[in-house]
Amino acid sequence: MTTPRGRMSNDVCQRIADEIVLGHFPPGTRLEEAMLADRLGVSRTPVREALRQLAILGLIELRPNRSATVALITDERLTHLFESIGDLEAACARYAAMRMTEAQRAQLREVHAEGFAAMQARDVVRYHQLNNLLHDVILQGSHNPELIEVTRNLQKRANAYRRNQFMQIARVAASYEEHCGIVDALLAYDAASAYRQMRAHVHRAHDAASILMGMREAADG
Repeated sequence: MTTPRGRMSNDVCQRIADEIVLGHFPPGTRLEEAMLADRLGVSRTPVREALRQLAILGLIELRPNRSATVALITDERLTHLFESIGDLEAACARYAAMRMTEAQRAQLREVHAEGFAAMQARDVVRYHQLNNLLHDVILQGSHNPELIEVTRNLQKRANAYRRNQFMQIARVAASYEEHCGIVDALLAYDAASAYRQMRAHVHRAHDAASILMGMREAADG
């Protein structure tokens, strides 16, 4: 169970990650603990813990006795990250089509229906939460602990990009339609289609993230 302190540092980590991905902190920016604490209205302790998390995610660089600096995320690096996640999540979907329990299939239907409601309400925060949950139900449905662990580790590195893609409201509707194909394949026990649809879905998320980066770079220019 996550402690209140852990939730605080996770929230701070997410907020700083969003600032980085949206270009508010460009590559090379020095991130001083005191500045971040004042900006976010928190103490320096959760900021310090958040910076350690961000370094693990590759969004910042931490060097001994020096301030943290925002890392340069190149198009090539982002492409490699999403290619890897796409292949891993697609593998999870393929196994899930064959291995999901009836309870997991029922949960998949429920989460997918809630995603539709969030899309209709244009509630992008809720849709992102349900998007994560739907992907996690599929991961769990693969019943392959080793694959799940590796996939989750990479997902964490891309989470800020996947979250902020939904700032493009059209992306929410497109994401839901892609989910429809994935869910239909899973419920039909169609492993080959589930693999293809999930891989294509993650690649389209990469396209949306690339557009977001392009918008950020244009604003910086």
